[in-house]
Amino acid sequence: MTSLLPDTAPDFSQPIAVLKHCHDRIRKQLSTLEKLLPHLAEHGVDKQARDAAGAVLRYFDKAAHMHHDDEEQDLIPMLRATAQGDDAATLQALAPTIVQDHNEMDALWQDLHEQLRAIEAGTGTMLSSTAVEHFVARYTAHMAREESTLAPMALRLFSLEQMAQLGQAMQRRRGLLAPEAFDQPVASATASATTSAKTAGVGQAVADLRQDYGQASLNEDDVLDDPIAQFTAWFEQALAAQVNEPNAMTLATVGPGNRPSSRIVLIKQFDPRGFTWYTNYDSQKAQELGANNQAALLFFWSELERQIRIEGRVEMTSSEESDHYFRSRPLKSRVAAIASQQSSPIASRAALEANYDAVAQVAGDDPARPANWGGFRLVPERIEFWQGRRSRFHDRIVYQRHPDGSWTRSRLQP
Repeated sequence: MTSLLPDTAPDFSQPIAVLKHCHDRIRKQLSTLEKLLPHLAEHGVDKQARDAAGAVLRYFDKAAHMHHDDEEQDLIPMLRATAQGDDAATLQALAPTIVQDHNEMDALWQDLHEQLRAIEAGTGTMLSSTAVEHFVARYTAHMAREESTLAPMALRLFSLEQMAQLGQAMQRRRGLLAPEAFDQPVASATASATTSAKTAGVGQAVADLRQDYGQASLNEDDVLDDPIAQFTAWFEQALAAQVNEPNAMTLATVGPGNRPSSRIVLIKQFDPRGFTWYTNYDSQKAQELGANNQAALLFFWSELERQIRIEGRVEMTSSEESDHYFRSRPLKSRVAAIASQQSSPIASRAALEANYDAVAQVAGDDPARPANWGGFRLVPERIEFWQGRRSRFHDRIVYQRHPDGSWTRSRLQP
């Protein structure tokens, strides 16, 4: 595939070209990682192997994360503020996938990080070929997706001023410019969330973001027609604002005797089908969902003075989806999922760790997903967006799904 991005040695006046340059550096590190496998088999942990492991570690421990932040905290929010029509629809579908890719690549990196650290120190020779294969494949597909869609969209839509703003944000993230505030956004005068998403990229304090949003409003004319699209917009703004664990949500179920039960779980995917998380199918929440598939989710982002309430029925994800996510998890997390009989009593922490050690000894590099572990998806029937306002006179906009799949929205009194 021919890249649509410039291939010259760029400076930050060409921020999209800088992003492509980052991709090229990632590809070089991925190539080094792949070459390290046969080198270790032939030469062991020699100086060349240790140097190669160190180079890969330094890049993916630091530089790769800055590249992800460039996209999540600046490029995507700026595109959302600018794109219209087909571009906006494409971005709506693609942006959550980009963020999910970043999360899954970070998870895959954790296993490789420990192995490479031991190789760099000369204390280990283990490098999982399966982990390398998955990591390289995921990064390669992810970069191709961005280069064929996000980058050409930005080149086509951004003004010179927007390009300058993006370049400045990237420089500040790398400590190349003083952390001064951004100008007001060009394309979205009504979206204070977009302003915060752009300023978050240069380290603006969360307290300041809260102050900004403390004076925000949520009007019927401001929200999108599709509640999933509205959720996507708010979720991306929470990421940009560096909200603490924006993917954490309260899951409420109903147990025996109609007794409510709740706990925090992490959302792993959301799309028009619903909101997905993963767990042990023998756990308390899974048993309660088996008896009553009606449940509720709650996201609360105090830094932005926002919450989202979601209600609906819950279904299990397909085996293929559960397999795919399970294999994306760090190896130790997979071993823990196999070893733990979630929600069942156990005598001691020592017994729990003994179970883990026993599984780890036989699990290998790529253990299969156990049959009692997988995903749940809440198919929403009601979604309420809550924006905090002064004097407790809050804004509440609720969406209700009809049997034909369409949505209507209305305002509720605080």
